[in-house]
Amino acid sequence: MAGMTIGKLAAAGGVGVETIRYYQRRGLLEEPARDELYGGVRRYGAPDVQRLRFIRAAQGAGFTLDQIGELLELDTTDDRARARALATERIAALDAKIAELQEARASLSRLARDCASSGAGPCPILRAFEAG
Repeated sequence: MAGMTIGKLAAAGGVGVETIRYYQRRGLLEEPARDELYGGVRRYGAPDVQRLRFIRAAQGAGFTLDQIGELLELDTTDDRARARALATERIAALDAKIAELQEARASLSRLARDCASSGAGPCPILRAFEAG
């Protein structure tokens, strides 16, 4: 995997080239020096792929890019307490979102039940969205 172009790195990480550049601007990925042996093209290696995959996996878990930057810094210090705190914060945010979605589901289920039980008058589902 040594000597990959930015396009190959992007493909290996399942992202676009602009995403790589964005992560570089954010300081999440290093921008290697231009390699004169390859006409001044930047070359990436396996550690870059690994870091990119870490970023994508952390995003998949719902961490923000700022939090991912902090996790990457923690990786060099082995500060497990802070990493655990970040994970706990993320779990709390997920729990809040789950509760919100469950509430929305229950409301929509009630509206669907009300809609099915009465054939007269306006549809309760449509009326509920008009009131919002």
